[in-house]
Amino acid sequence: MAKQEYRTRLRAKEKDGIVNVKALVAHPMITGLTKDADGKIIPAHFINEVIVTANDKVVMKALWGAAVSKDPYISFDYAGKSGDVVKFSWTDNQENTGSADITVK
Repeated sequence: MAKQEYRTRLRAKEKDGIVNVKALVAHPMITGLTKDADGKIIPAHFINEVIVTANDKVVMKALWGAAVSKDPYISFDYAGKSGDVVKFSWTDNQENTGSADITVK
């Protein structure tokens, strides 16, 4: 299967030294347990690694699996400041990737 790029939306806002990061990834997140109309198993297709950096320093890393829902949303905080450059990137089990970056307001 050809590699595809999926849309990743990212927001980051600082308040009192805490940066809140919110991300939404358009991804099918297929478990590998469902069947198509012909009764054939639909192969698993899910995000398995998420890495978020701020100014090139890792602030969050997550290992996901098939149990995460379609079009996953994540929100988390880290100690940071306005002007930080946040990059959210992910890889799925079919070697597709996605990323987004934003400067903290």
